[in-house]
Amino acid sequence: MKWATFTEGEARWAAAKIVACSTAILVFTACGHPQAVQVSDEPTSSTQQGITVGAQRTSEYLPLLAGKRVAVVTNQTGMIGPRHLVDSLVSLRVNVVKVFAPEHGFRGEADAGEHVKDGKDARTGLPIVSLYGSNKKPKPEQLVDVDVLVFDIQDVGVRFYTYIGTLHYVMEAAVENDKSVIVLDRPNPNGFYVDGPILDMAHGSFVGMHPVPLVHGMTVGEFARMINGEGWLKGVGACDLVVIPCEGYDHTTMYDLPVRPSPNLPNAASVHLYPSLGLFEGTIVSVGRGTDIPFQCIGYPGNPVGRYQFTPTAKPGAKDPPHKGKTCTGLDLQAFGAIQSRLEKAINLKWLLGLYAEAPDKAGFFTPFFDKLAGGPRLREQVMAGMEEAAIRESWKDGLERFAAVRAKYLLYP
Repeated sequence: MKWATFTEGEARWAAAKIVACSTAILVFTACGHPQAVQVSDEPTSSTQQGITVGAQRTSEYLPLLAGKRVAVVTNQTGMIGPRHLVDSLVSLRVNVVKVFAPEHGFRGEADAGEHVKDGKDARTGLPIVSLYGSNKKPKPEQLVDVDVLVFDIQDVGVRFYTYIGTLHYVMEAAVENDKSVIVLDRPNPNGFYVDGPILDMAHGSFVGMHPVPLVHGMTVGEFARMINGEGWLKGVGACDLVVIPCEGYDHTTMYDLPVRPSPNLPNAASVHLYPSLGLFEGTIVSVGRGTDIPFQCIGYPGNPVGRYQFTPTAKPGAKDPPHKGKTCTGLDLQAFGAIQSRLEKAINLKWLLGLYAEAPDKAGFFTPFFDKLAGGPRLREQVMAGMEEAAIRESWKDGLERFAAVRAKYLLYP
């Protein structure tokens, strides 16, 4: 079976070469052996130099906040350099009345899916209102003392990453309660490609609210414009929306996040692997939650594929990870995530197809959550039927072409 595996030695070799090579990029062959190739026209790596995020462009949005009661929808990623947006606004005497916090909470320490409680920010004294659990959408009583909502959250460009769901509900609540929304845009670290199955709206959920591909290739600001323009706010019309765009960013930029977007996406490798590995959260396969390399390895107890072993334990952001305390066997994908995933510009299906094909218990491989992540049952059915990767990708083609035409209307960056 032709799908990449890596020995620990190969991973270390690749990591060393990543540091050593500036003009060469490593490509892994089907059998897992790395080789260097010259690349001249691929997206260049960015360490934020030359990119100004929306939150930094204070002269563009501070006038819009003058005399207004402001609620900020944000988390630990809402940074302006070393300072949080909320702290900056308070110091500038903007009338911030509360903070709405999404999944993982204001400081980003909660587990995925964990109920986040309301509270008070120790630094500013501002009330914090959770937008996760049973209160995903701001309630009318929570908006009585608000004129404008400022949304500043770093997204990673994947349909099942819940921050765009939070964006949708914030916009919907704003329309229903006659409020305005200002989105402070940030680059999409996976914004250099579009791929995957389109969500079947019959299978919509909080991890899939819009008829878009698994990797949509849009920033939060662009996505907000699409939500408005496509009439996706159910029965309430369009939101009073202003997007403060980034400067110096386009969709060929390789943007490495200065702050981890959630507890289990600690680095660029995990962010780039997330579109491919996130699907495994609907299977028996661990993606490394509860290890030092979450979303950079895959495996499960009794897995016959690979030689890499890891044992999930309780960690901040992963208090009760899958297969906690059990030895998992599988693949270390750190080197692949650091380099190859940037080159392929596609979801990697080989690991899903390969692990399912070799699974001792195929009947128990998938969980019901998989269909929500995949956007419907079709991908699961294709994998179970033994369909080849090329045929699966061909089944996405028409949907991706239709989406490309819609997406083009809302892009803010080349």
